[in-house]
Parts: sequence; structure tokens; C-alpha cells
Amino acid sequence: MNLNFEMLQEQKLSFASSPENITLVEKLVNEICANSSISEDYYGNILVALTEAVNNAITHGNKLDASKPVDVSWTSENDKLKVTVSDHGPGFDYNNLPDPTNPENLEKPNGRGVFLMRNLADNIEFFDEGRTVQLEFNLKA
Repeated sequence: MNLNFEMLQEQKLSFASSPENITLVEKLVNEICANSSISEDYYGNILVALTEAVNNAITHGNKLDASKPVDVSWTSENDKLKVTVSDHGPGFDYNNLPDPTNPENLEKPNGRGVFLMRNLADNIEFFDEGRTVQLEFNLKA
């Protein structure tokens, strides 16, 4: 993947809803961080939050239907990185999710994605009945 861009301009990437495409997230985060001089201090939070968003879009949103794309767009300006991930699924009730830190949920194999995104991004918003999530990262301490 070679992404040549000026970060003031919104950039976009779409790919099929296939689990192996989650590997594109690391390449994308590497390119974004390198092209906009984002420090290593923010790399891990961006990588994990974006991986969770893309995994949710592929698995829960598009139900692993490779004919349905996952759309990712991003901009960076004024020390903020905004990344938007959209799927073509039915959406979900993002306001009523089980708390993964409750004892009855600790051993469940899933249910932590939105929790992680909320704790790793500086701001998170859902749109389109949950089909779109926007993650915002403040890049200055």
C-alpha cells in the first residue's frame, strides 16, 4: 500500500469484508503516522482502536459478506486525526451495550471492541444507526 497524500485532504480506502483485510489496518496506520509525523506515543491507541472498528465493521456490520465493502476515511489537521469507518450492515444500538468489565462478561470472547475504542480514542461518535463510527485522536499532549 502506498498512500501519497496531504493530510489536510480527506483520504479514503475501501476493501471487501474479509477477515484477512484487517491486516490493511496496520499498513494504513503506519502510512498515516509516517506521512503526518504522528509520534509513537499515539501509534498503539490508533492501531488498536482502528483495528477494533474495522473488525466490527467486517464481522458484525457486514457479517463477513465480502460483497459488502468497509469504507475508511481519514484527515489530520490542527493536531487531530479523525478516522471514519463505515459498513453496509443493519446498524446496532451503540448506546445499550453490555459492559465488558462486569463479572458476567469477563470471559466472553467478544464484546470489548466499542469499549476499547471509547477508551483509546479521545472522542468517538456513531452515525447512520451505528453503521459509521468516527474516531478522533488528539495528537498533542
